[in-house]
Amino acid sequence: MTSIDVKTDTEDSGPGGYAAARLRLLTEKARSGPPRRSALARLTDDWLAGLYEAAGAPPGTALVAVGGYGRAELSPRSDLDLLLLHDGSADPRTVAALADRIWYPVWDLGLALDHSVRTTTEARRTAGEDLKVQLGLLDARAVAGDSGLVAALRTTVLTDWRNQATRRLPELHALCRERAERSGELQYLLEPDLKEAHGGLRDAQALRAVAASWLADAPREGLSDARRRLLDARDALHLATGRATDRLALQEQDAVAAELGLLDADTLLREVYEAARTISYASDVTWREVNRVLRARAARPRLRSLLGRSGAAKPPVERTPLAEGVVEMDGEAVLALSARPERDPVLPLRAAAAAAQAGLPLSPHAVRRLAAAAKPLPVPWPAEAREELVTLLGAGEPTVPVWEALEAEGLVTRLLPDWERVRCRPQRNPVHTWTVDRHLVETAVRAASLTRRVHRPDLLLVAALLHDIGKGWPGDHSVAGETIARDVATRVGFDRADVAVIATVVRHHLLLVETATRRDLDDPATVQSVAAAVGSLGALELLHALTEADALATGPAAWSTWRASLVADLVKRVAGVLAGEELPDPEAAAPSAEQERLAIEALRTGEPVLALHTEPVDPDDAEEPREPEPVGVELLVALPERPGVLPAVAGVLALHRLTVRAADLRAVALPHELGDGPVLVLDWRVAAEYGALPEAHRLRADLVRALDGSLDVPARLAERDAAYPRRRGVQAPPPRVTVAAADSRLATVLEVRAQDAPGLLHRIGRALEGADVRVRSAHVSTLGANAVDTLYVTRPDGSLLGSEEAAGLAKTLEEALR
Repeated sequence: MTSIDVKTDTEDSGPGGYAAARLRLLTEKARSGPPRRSALARLTDDWLAGLYEAAGAPPGTALVAVGGYGRAELSPRSDLDLLLLHDGSADPRTVAALADRIWYPVWDLGLALDHSVRTTTEARRTAGEDLKVQLGLLDARAVAGDSGLVAALRTTVLTDWRNQATRRLPELHALCRERAERSGELQYLLEPDLKEAHGGLRDAQALRAVAASWLADAPREGLSDARRRLLDARDALHLATGRATDRLALQEQDAVAAELGLLDADTLLREVYEAARTISYASDVTWREVNRVLRARAARPRLRSLLGRSGAAKPPVERTPLAEGVVEMDGEAVLALSARPERDPVLPLRAAAAAAQAGLPLSPHAVRRLAAAAKPLPVPWPAEAREELVTLLGAGEPTVPVWEALEAEGLVTRLLPDWERVRCRPQRNPVHTWTVDRHLVETAVRAASLTRRVHRPDLLLVAALLHDIGKGWPGDHSVAGETIARDVATRVGFDRADVAVIATVVRHHLLLVETATRRDLDDPATVQSVAAAVGSLGALELLHALTEADALATGPAAWSTWRASLVADLVKRVAGVLAGEELPDPEAAAPSAEQERLAIEALRTGEPVLALHTEPVDPDDAEEPREPEPVGVELLVALPERPGVLPAVAGVLALHRLTVRAADLRAVALPHELGDGPVLVLDWRVAAEYGALPEAHRLRADLVRALDGSLDVPARLAERDAAYPRRRGVQAPPPRVTVAAADSRLATVLEVRAQDAPGLLHRIGRALEGADVRVRSAHVSTLGANAVDTLYVTRPDGSLLGSEEAAGLAKTLEEALR
């Protein structure tokens, strides 16, 4: 390891020597992490001390580092937090001139500076008024000048902090909560703020402040290492970007990972998440203890007044039994005095289940004791252990903090070794709110509210916990997950039949929502393929509930009334097949009375005819009675058959900010006496992006103009697209078009995967115009920025495309969309 001779580089105390030494230190690959931060602080100390001495500082003054600089934790682009402290004996103009001689060289180097000039009395008063100032002064450190003056200030501020703890700590807690609401949870964010988010460096600083108050202390296991890892990531972020930023943006993550010597961005995020989880858990536990102590202190005077001042005996601590070996004490679930973890292998699960069911946190001391002394469970688990796991998962929201407590001490991976693979694993899809492991727990929480809808709640809850357990393994996570789920279910003690059901549900947990949103439900092949995969009504019931729980746990964009209605429709049809019912032939279905009426009107006028209808959810499909809820709008368009209809209608809808969810196109042949030639009837399901729906006559007017060429739809869409600023970030992958193996007898099925954008279906329709094919139906599924448009296409005569013909069409469409 090379080193820097700080004295040589800063002899003249000028900015040039310091800047050169600083640059060498920051580009020195052999030194990083805490050694580099300390070296940078020492280098800066020596330079600033030189400036202070060269300025001819009078007696009774001192230059003080506070905050992160006071802790000697300077990151490459950290602010310099400095206080020029004086005892008030020097002339104010002399002190002001001294400050200028120190501050200006710092600014000349382009370094960020947070500065103040105060007497000891002023500093103490400001700390009493401003919590952030007081927190910074807790780490005050003398850089130059009168060290006794600095020591006296620090002692005074620390004494005030301890004396005012009952008032100041609730203020600090409120500040932490407000910051968490504003910046989110670091351990789940794709672009986390390493400093401000919950579980970040600010929270670690708050824990130091709590410890300094002597009122409570944080769990120390792993906390120092977690804080170091976040500081290392922040250093690497500063070096990779050259900016004073704390937000780990997507486009910077590969460079930051390389700076830290990590494999890739996912490895970086996982390390950051693990560190944040440690700090977050320690923070939650510490604030719970602070609140407990404050409540006890507030109750003490009232208790003394009730008991009198005669020195009455202290009342015994109340313990309320929750389960065998588990009691409630002081608002927490703790181990009973008679509990023997070394003889009771089920106790960890029993304690966790009892705590969750009672809505109580599991005491960190109890978890630590269970982790240290609990006897391993036999494999397969006894029935009691399996039942306690199901009870824990079925508790709903209180399951989450209890599960986090078990994870903090490594108990989850000890119970379920396969959990380690998904623990803190990031999910790159922005639709996902959580990491993989938290998403699994959140899905179980959501499933707990749906257990009344299924005959086997235990299988639903365990399948919810395991449905994404295959993520992190090569290939399709559903396929890998089926094998892992089979092993875990066997380990937990389910019998062979139940293991098979759990494995099937995990294997096909995406089947219902993907089929319902991307396939034609009127096609018998669609329903029959789902029935064949599911195999039984029991598994279908579980899949239906898991689909909803999974989507709700994913994020707000993954579930809607529209998706729910499509899935419910599919489940109803599949249940009929599994019960032995025959599926209707879609080819034999006659047009509805309204479709026929619109077709006659279109044929009579020779122009488009439109009708809009709001579609309500059938309240009979709901578990609880409620008012019908609109899920979208049905738009019927009828017009004499002609080229360019699909792109024209799709383009007009995009211009009016209507999101297309599905489209069905059919040629209606009318009786000869009503006119000649077929009429196209397009049945669209649409929803307004925002605001009210456009009026039908405006849609019709624009459609007429689009068909006659007087409305340039592509140009209008391009103008609107250009008006929106592009967000800097990762470039979207190119579109991909494939021929889906749908086994349909009605049409050839193409899947278009592309970046979602206004007018995507319009562009697809234009690309298909020259391909001499007929679009039978289109189905649109969008998650976040990703769209999957499924097209059912045939030759003009209604026959299916050959395999080579279909592959060629897919390639042509893909090239056109690029």
